[in-house]
Amino acid sequence: MALSRPLRLLSLVTRMLLGPRRDLAIRGPDEHLPVVRIPLALQRRQEQQESRRQSRRAPVLVRPGPLLVSARRPEFNQPARLTLGRWESAPLASRGWKNRRACRDHFSIERAQLEVPALQKLLSNENTFEDLGLEPHVLRALQEAAPEVVRPTNVQSRTIPPLLRGRHILCAAETGSGKTLSYLLPLLQRLVGRPRLGSSQISAPRGLVLVPSRELAEQVWAVARVLGNSLGLQVRELGGGHGMRRIRLRLSKQPTADVLVATPGALWKALKSRLISLEQLSFLVLDEADTLLDESFLELVDYILEKSHIAEGPSDLEDPYNPKAQLVLVGATFPEGVGQLLSKVTSPDSLRTITSPKLHCIMPHVRQTFMRLKGAEKVTELVQILKHHEKADRTGSTGSVLVFCNSSSTVNWLGYILDDHKIQHLRLQGQMPASMRVGIFQSFQKGSRDILLCTDIASRGLDSIHVELVVNYDFPFTLQDYIHRAGRVGRVGSEVPGTVISFVTHPWDVSLVQKIELAARRRKSLPGLESSVKEPLPQQI
Repeated sequence: MALSRPLRLLSLVTRMLLGPRRDLAIRGPDEHLPVVRIPLALQRRQEQQESRRQSRRAPVLVRPGPLLVSARRPEFNQPARLTLGRWESAPLASRGWKNRRACRDHFSIERAQLEVPALQKLLSNENTFEDLGLEPHVLRALQEAAPEVVRPTNVQSRTIPPLLRGRHILCAAETGSGKTLSYLLPLLQRLVGRPRLGSSQISAPRGLVLVPSRELAEQVWAVARVLGNSLGLQVRELGGGHGMRRIRLRLSKQPTADVLVATPGALWKALKSRLISLEQLSFLVLDEADTLLDESFLELVDYILEKSHIAEGPSDLEDPYNPKAQLVLVGATFPEGVGQLLSKVTSPDSLRTITSPKLHCIMPHVRQTFMRLKGAEKVTELVQILKHHEKADRTGSTGSVLVFCNSSSTVNWLGYILDDHKIQHLRLQGQMPASMRVGIFQSFQKGSRDILLCTDIASRGLDSIHVELVVNYDFPFTLQDYIHRAGRVGRVGSEVPGTVISFVTHPWDVSLVQKIELAARRRKSLPGLESSVKEPLPQQI
């Protein structure tokens, strides 16, 4: 039966599709179908784009647990249990931050512990101040002046015994570890049992504490004065920012000071005018020594050291009628090159170096956040942070805020903006007249205002146990400046956990942030600082 025309057509199409391809069967072995070739550069570009798409689509599988680094992009998170090796490449969250397209990106170095490192791993059998060799009357004075101080910190446990034995000390430890009491208690104990020589009309202190700023001088004086009153010792303060008339008037009222807390400029003026003599000096402390040995102070400090009689060793300190000075250098950072400067002060072999395991490291108990912002975005971000702080302060107990700027003009300009937003604050910068600077930081410590705009003048040594938040409105110029600023939170005795927020704007800021992030991921000290002091001493000191 003949097929109809539609069925014949369907049968023909089926044979053509399913039947063998005779045209291919008759081709020779060297004959090929035409090939469309894609340029190699285009192939690589397509492969890169595909890998990026897959990385975005693929879920980031992170085992549950605390993080050491948390980033906006989860692929840069690092678990707390993981530590990168020395030669292991690190996936930095800040690697592409020099490109402006990275703006609004951020990452945080999380808290790895809650306790302050200075209170951990105290030396065995030295858990009280009495065990360190302090006499009962000094212990009573400490109890009256600071009843909240119950046990010594790591630094105090390692520093006080060799100081009582007459050693010259270089104490390099993290900020907020209790270094002030480390030298004040041995200093006062040494002076209590020593006679005062002569009856000179000019001031001849037996103990001298040299500090870089008048704010730090006021703070150290406040601590030493309370201790000294209990021991029958007179403690005086000589801050900078005053002319010779004011200095002469102040010294004329206190010719019998046992301990003098002074800044280099004011003391230099008094020595030049022969209003002070250092012939009876038995104890000389350079607090924040890295700053005092910087170029800005070095000439003044050299002159002061020339007028002091530094002891060659412990045996020179035994004769009370021929006083020689025991030397103590204290600081939280000692950058490379400080060793050469110390050789001008005394023989490096005569200095007993005491360092902390956390020296020059990112503090593990302080959360530190870095935000990549454009310059025009920083003001808005800061106002939002401060508004949120004010709101939290009204609903519950919060700490204070320090906002750091790199220049005095920025402090003033930013202050006008906060005034417009009705945000109450204080300002502290070095170009203020001395009469305006008096008591500003003390007012901040007492809580008259919760926000302080300041330059690095407030980052060196000042006690800030009530500070909860540090904001680096301008990122610091050096890593040691960052350490000092971050050290305003998370101190021994702090009542609130500390947080640091840093605005990162310029390419040179990004370079420093990348060093900080890499050091945190590897749990190493910051580069450029680690080789400036000796290794930590063994426990037997």
